[in-house]
Amino acid sequence: MSHNMLTRPIGKSGINASAIGLGTWAIGGWMWGGTDEARSIETIHASIDEGVSLIDTAPAYGQGLAEEIVGKAIKDKREKVVLATKCGLVWHTQQGNHFFDYEGAPVHRYLGKDSIIHEVEESLKRLGTDYIDHYITHWQDPTTPVDETMEALEVLKSSGKIRSIGASNTSAQDIKAYLNAGSLDAIQEEYSMVKRDIEQSLLPVARENNVSVLSYSSLALGILSGKMTVDRTFDGDDQRKDNPRFSKANRLKVQHLMEAIKPVADQHDVTLAQTVIAWTLQQPGITFSLCGARTAEQARENAKAGRIQLSPDDVALIDGAARKHLTDLDG
Repeated sequence: MSHNMLTRPIGKSGINASAIGLGTWAIGGWMWGGTDEARSIETIHASIDEGVSLIDTAPAYGQGLAEEIVGKAIKDKREKVVLATKCGLVWHTQQGNHFFDYEGAPVHRYLGKDSIIHEVEESLKRLGTDYIDHYITHWQDPTTPVDETMEALEVLKSSGKIRSIGASNTSAQDIKAYLNAGSLDAIQEEYSMVKRDIEQSLLPVARENNVSVLSYSSLALGILSGKMTVDRTFDGDDQRKDNPRFSKANRLKVQHLMEAIKPVADQHDVTLAQTVIAWTLQQPGITFSLCGARTAEQARENAKAGRIQLSPDDVALIDGAARKHLTDLDG
């Protein structure tokens, strides 16, 4: 069945994936209040049925839990999936830099060669597969030379355990170091209409070197969902409660933006959120948008954004509205 899902290449790897990817941080339950396995599997299946091939996970998402759930979900659908997972946030060793504690145990940022070789085997087991399409260093480790990290990744690539190489949470300097050491196909970074700093810092380097960008947080924790009202209150341990980005003043500016782009959404018969994600995918250098989902319905909604064909006029209108309403956003 043809979905007309936009697909794009991952760097120079020869791998094509859906422009919309499913992010599984929430499926690991970590920082999102628990997880429901059956519902998570249903969410992954709904994504695949909608033409989303790119599924992004990591060992750190619930310390293996997200990977295990993804593994169960793709058991009979492996050939439909471009599977991305990560390495470098470790709890099997105390080498590298201490990063945070998870349920009382220390997690370190470490990208030593032996550690990566160990990590990939653990991930393959949890994911129930013998290869990973896109393998990403989750956080950068200043204690290990990039040459050593790249050596491990190139070994895994030539042995067929991974098919392409990525890095996340990078600086322009990191990207150049990876490129000097070997092949880098993609970076994964936060990017949205309200957080555009990588346009200056990373995107020019990525574009020049044919490095794809897997962007995440297109809706910026929901402030760009089109459902964020000015009078909404956040309670308990909601991570938005004291976040300056969610001030009333900001929410008012976003509301004006939404009013300005509503005609585009209406014309395409899609939601404001879908319009924002589609716009994100049209930004120079942004290749993929990873969208989290915890229900099949959310997964289907996200996928639809990869089938919207915004015209140059639509993009220009949205660009103008973003410049007008979001330039002096706080936080």
